[in-house]
Amino acid sequence: MSTLTAPDLTAPAPTAPGRPVPGPYRVTFARVVHAEWIKFRTVRSTLWTLIATVLLMVGVSVLASWGSTLTIEGQEPVLGMNVAQLLSAGYQLGQLAVAVLGVLTIAGEYSTGMIRSTVAAVPRRLPTLGAKALVLSLVVAAVSLVAMVLSYVATMPFHDRLGATFDLTSAETLRMTVGLPLYLVAVALLAFGVGALLRHSAGALTAVLGMLLVIDNIVTMIPLRLFELVGPFLPSAAGRRVLFDDEMLASVDAMTSGTVLTPWQGYGVLVAWAAVTVAVAAVLLHRRDA
Repeated sequence: MSTLTAPDLTAPAPTAPGRPVPGPYRVTFARVVHAEWIKFRTVRSTLWTLIATVLLMVGVSVLASWGSTLTIEGQEPVLGMNVAQLLSAGYQLGQLAVAVLGVLTIAGEYSTGMIRSTVAAVPRRLPTLGAKALVLSLVVAAVSLVAMVLSYVATMPFHDRLGATFDLTSAETLRMTVGLPLYLVAVALLAFGVGALLRHSAGALTAVLGMLLVIDNIVTMIPLRLFELVGPFLPSAAGRRVLFDDEMLASVDAMTSGTVLTPWQGYGVLVAWAAVTVAVAAVLLHRRDA
């Protein structure tokens, strides 16, 4: 008489002939990007920062349009304006919002301790940094485009009164239009790099805002030859040239005794600042503990 034996529950399930046995879960860059996107969009501060970015940029564009229609006694009204000027009128407030977002994207994880779980899931670390930077860049670019579209719609009632035109076949108009999202993405990446370097939200925000606002003004006010030579290569002073029309560039260049950069050269300087900052952060990420 045969006896019944209990099945071995620890044995692997049989597979069909010719089919490979499923292996362990692989960490790929696409999966890391997906994970970072989930973290990015589920943080409340991210949503509110993006909403603030759009509202600030649209609001300033409307105020700039309305202010341009006002006639000061003894002066002629502003006519023949480029609509691209109105769309980028709020870039200064917009850059502050995306700078905050860039810092919080990486420094926020160090503040909460979540970075330890992130590093444990992706031990190589560099894919995590690259995925965060990619998600941040795409979101900032998309939000910038949304803000520009809404700004165009919101300022339409003023276009006829200002004689404003929007001709994308013009190299100047195209540069100013494309330059706004590119500028904001570069600022966000610069802030992201500083956040990864300092790993402290308040300290990183202070450093980034100082680079974008304070240092630029201080260098402009001090009449030293060294500052005159260094001033044009500061991140904000160089990068924002891509947003100015030819008349504004001529006015700025007339007051500059140092190196005069073309708009795209200036933007290249800003990109270099961001790239170097992120690269240094990547090196230190390997050497420091989480």
